[in-house]
Amino acid sequence: MMSGLKLSHIVSGAIAVLLAYTSSAAIVFQAIDTLGATQAEANSWMLVLGLGMGLSTLVLTLRYKMPILTAWSTPGAALLVISLQGVPMGEAIGAFVFCGLLLTLTGLTGWFEKISRFIPDAIGSAMLAGILFRFGLGIFASMEDNLPLVAVMCVTYLLGRRFFARFAIPSVLLAGIVFCALTGAFATGESFDLSLAQPVFTMPVFSLSALIGIALPLYIVTMSSQNMPGVVTLKAAGYQPPVSSAITVTGLATLLLAPFGGYAFNLAAITAAICAGPEADENPATRWKAAMVTGVIYCIVGLMGAAVISLFLIAPNALVVTVAGLALLNTVAGSLSAALKEVDQREAALVTFMTTVSGINFMSIGAPVWALLFGGLTSLVLTRKKDVKA
Repeated sequence: MMSGLKLSHIVSGAIAVLLAYTSSAAIVFQAIDTLGATQAEANSWMLVLGLGMGLSTLVLTLRYKMPILTAWSTPGAALLVISLQGVPMGEAIGAFVFCGLLLTLTGLTGWFEKISRFIPDAIGSAMLAGILFRFGLGIFASMEDNLPLVAVMCVTYLLGRRFFARFAIPSVLLAGIVFCALTGAFATGESFDLSLAQPVFTMPVFSLSALIGIALPLYIVTMSSQNMPGVVTLKAAGYQPPVSSAITVTGLATLLLAPFGGYAFNLAAITAAICAGPEADENPATRWKAAMVTGVIYCIVGLMGAAVISLFLIAPNALVVTVAGLALLNTVAGSLSAALKEVDQREAALVTFMTTVSGINFMSIGAPVWALLFGGLTSLVLTRKKDVKA
């Protein structure tokens, strides 16, 4: 297992963790602060969130030999920032436990997996391309913040793709780190306590208002905005993920870790795309090793608690955005190519892509789900019309 580990596996796994924490850790901190948690409780949240992602990723990856990554629910954390105001900690924990129960039952019943089978490949690929498209755009937007850094990384990428394609992304990351170190771009003014975090148990309290106002919305946004894109990401990469088993595992992780702050776990999409793409490994059969590396790093970061999270936050935003965007370029290109390959599905795929990129949000349901709905309806109408003409 370890003998076949490549540098690309390690780099892709590290980039996935870096992206996961830098893109959404601040939102989780806001949710924790809204509850008025103590420092010990905040460290407990970050401990179990890291361990929950790491262990569930390792279980699924090693069991199925696929790059199945899990994540905390980022839209769920954004929802909590709004809905936890004035809610006692015990009632919030009770809502997390109930959400975990709903996720587990969803996996055990298998209904979600049956629905996911009806998504056409072209529409699924278009949705994935739309989700990842903003990361590609982020490369150019970050030029306004730090043009020299982005220019160095982009030039390194082009040279890497031309002369040493296998090591292009590792070279980009190294070039970015060296440039930031030489120019003093890292925010190194703070001190860090690297002691191990300790879990803090909170007894769940179940109230009808918290179950309806917190647990149900948390479950809905996690399923629609996280699990659905996660399934599509793996399918677009050519895998047949064990959807029900994966949701059962993340549901059980939520159920067990909720009393310590693990509010919701789900299938990952964006970080999974990094480990499931060609940059992680040219051979799809061994890309799971990149996900394995991600799981191990998640566990290490989790054990260090919130102290290590701050290490991720000292990196300039342009560094994180650029390396993520460059690492996903091939995946975006492949997804767009697959989405537009079938002539009779191009319009539906284009509708799906544009809806996803738009970022619309109605009734707490994110753009990816609306994209699948609009794209599916377009495909249904136009396909039937052509069948009638034929």
